Amino acid sequence: MYFQVITQCVQALRNVETFLDKAEAHAAARGFDVGVLMTGRLAPDMRNLVYQVQSACDYLKGGAAWLSGQTPPRHADDERTIVEVRARIRKTVAFAESVAREEYEGAGERRVRIDWAGGKTLGGKDYLLQMVVPNVLFHVAMAYAILRHDGVDVGKLDFLGPLTWNED
Repeated sequence: MYFQVITQCVQALRNVETFLDKAEAHAAARGFDVGVLMTGRLAPDMRNLVYQVQSACDYLKGGAAWLSGQTPPRHADDERTIVEVRARIRKTVAFAESVAREEYEGAGERRVRIDWAGGKTLGGKDYLLQMVVPNVLFHVAMAYAILRHDGVDVGKLDFLGPLTWNED
C-alpha cells in the first residue's frame, strides 16, 4: 500500500507542472511576467503559490523518506521563480521515485515524529493517511485554486492527471 500511495502523491505533484505550463501560456498570451503568478494567494492571510508547492513537496519527500526508514533530503525553501519551482518539483519527484517498493517493508511499524506537535509520533499507516496524503492533496489543490483564481485555464482533468482506462 505505501508504495502505491506515495506513487499517487508523486503523480499529484507532477500534475502541478501541467498547472505551471498553463500559467506560462496564460501570462504569455496576456503579456505579463509569469512571476506575478508565483506570489498569488486566495486570501490575505494565506501563503502564496510558491509556498503551496514547497509544502506539497515537503510532505511527499517526508512521506517517502520516513516510511522507508530514511531522512528526507533538505531543500532551502528559497524558490521564487517558476524555473526554481519546477526544479523543486523535479528534485522531489526524483527522490520519491528513487525509493523502491521493498524499502517500504515495515512502514506500518515505523513511528514518525511530528516536531510541530511537540514531538508526538504517528504510526506509519496513520502518518501516511492522516498527514502525507491530505497535505499533499491540500497543497496541490491550493496551487490549482490560486492559478484558477488568477485566470489560468486549469480544469479538473489537469488536477486528476493521467487516468488508467480499462480497455473495453
